[in-house]
Amino acid sequence: MAACTRNGDGDDSILEPLSFPEQPPDAPGVPGEEPLVCLFCPSSERQKDVLLKHLLLEHKLVIADVKLIADLPKYLLFWRGRFLEQPITDFCSVIKTNSTGPIEKQEDYFLLCDVLPEDRVLREKLQQKRLEEVLEQQQQEREDRSFQRVCMFCSDEFSGNRSSLLNHMAREHSFSIGLPDNIVYCNQFLDALQRKLDNLQCLYCEKTFRDKTTLKDHMRKKAHRRINANNSEYDRYYIINYLELGKTWEEVQSEDDREMVDDGDDDWSDWQSHPVSAVCLFCDHQSETMEQIYTHMKDAHGFDLHKLRTELSLRFYDQVKLVNFLRRQLHQSRCYGCQETFSCRQEVLRHLKEAGHGMQLPHKSTWNQPQYYFPTYENDALLCTLSDGDEDERNVSEDVPVISEDVSNLRALKQNSVLKSLLKSRGACR
Repeated sequence: MAACTRNGDGDDSILEPLSFPEQPPDAPGVPGEEPLVCLFCPSSERQKDVLLKHLLLEHKLVIADVKLIADLPKYLLFWRGRFLEQPITDFCSVIKTNSTGPIEKQEDYFLLCDVLPEDRVLREKLQQKRLEEVLEQQQQEREDRSFQRVCMFCSDEFSGNRSSLLNHMAREHSFSIGLPDNIVYCNQFLDALQRKLDNLQCLYCEKTFRDKTTLKDHMRKKAHRRINANNSEYDRYYIINYLELGKTWEEVQSEDDREMVDDGDDDWSDWQSHPVSAVCLFCDHQSETMEQIYTHMKDAHGFDLHKLRTELSLRFYDQVKLVNFLRRQLHQSRCYGCQETFSCRQEVLRHLKEAGHGMQLPHKSTWNQPQYYFPTYENDALLCTLSDGDEDERNVSEDVPVISEDVSNLRALKQNSVLKSLLKSRGACR
């Protein structure tokens, strides 16, 4: 937390924003494990906040944007040497507190910041050196074949390269921390995530639960099988956070977006959207367009989703539940038509073809359940492409109320709410 000082009137003066410590000082892989020396006296500390408080209270010095200094120990050593050579006023801006009050209550504070060219050059050199170290570390991790680790969600063990484990977690557990080439200090990253799970903490909201079963159920139902991008604790594990001095990854990314927007060209005729890469319900085939994926499922697996939607009059959420049901059945190596279970997915696919069960769905009550509102695969792009009948039709079905933002009568909403069916299901299970 940032330091504060008490003036003669007993009021607290905070000279920079407060913040909690990002990580305990003895945690592995945290930059700044070297002792932090005072710029003026023999004092040294291992905790950054303690030293900043000492500089503020004892020497009335404030260092601007400390969190953006790539190597704080080397930064402090440099300025300690410079302050021995020349007076502090040659380098720092002087801030006079209580300037309109009596002289005896006025105090001078010193601000060391990158407005000074020498300080700016130093910060850039430290940033460049840190970036080179991080890129070298990442290259070593790419080439490292001694990686060996057990998946934190199952008992599968992986060795050879980190990408095999990361891809497994994304594919089998719908948990992705990003592309392997964007990550550095991978072992420390996985250690940090494993510690949270061992402490029965949700990886996204970080709430603590009483047992692993409750935690697992929470992360599945709340779609919390991911990390929180707003948690700065994870910043050190992504290459983008080392790219530019004094900027977070959000700022770097927004600048890239502005460069695309501010090109002065309003002609969007050559603009192309990124293709949606949807995965087949039955195999690993992916297609760039939805028509291609529907055609593939019809030709390769005898499954016509368009036909089913028409014959069964499936509305959007009916299709969502059906897709999630089929995904789960096939993931469990079970034929959705006759409920026979097999040892692997390939045997299920062979059975579907030989028995002609591709278009044989069970009774609607089997899959039209509230539990199938939740996606089997969190990143299932196929769900984003489902349509609700004719897209050109603008008429609303009679049994679907259209409710304005200012709701004066909630009876219709309650009678037709998805929550109602969920509550009914919960009551039936009691």
